[in-house]
Amino acid sequence: VLNYYALASGFLTGKYRSESDLSKSMRGGAVKNFLNDRGYRILEALDNVSEQYSANQASIALAWLIKRNSITAPIVSVTSLAQLEDLTRAAALKLNTEDIAILDDASDWK
Repeated sequence: VLNYYALASGFLTGKYRSESDLSKSMRGGAVKNFLNDRGYRILEALDNVSEQYSANQASIALAWLIKRNSITAPIVSVTSLAQLEDLTRAAALKLNTEDIAILDDASDWK
């Protein structure tokens, strides 16, 4: 599976946490549907895991997708060199089994 919009139009970067954040970019409207209980669980899990690795949420989210057997190539886009550098770090991140389970559980449809 090629995962297009792998970072959910920026939602998995932690950039959008409330409706007031939607105006931060043109993609804000596309993430409004993620502002729900499941979305907030995922953001909380990304926050917690990112602290352990001294990485940002986008890098953790991409590293998590890379580890999924069903995803062969997550597709992302960037708007700055800094974002590109952050995302290239994801390839070197080695998430442990416990952290992957935390992210999987948070993203589960409950």
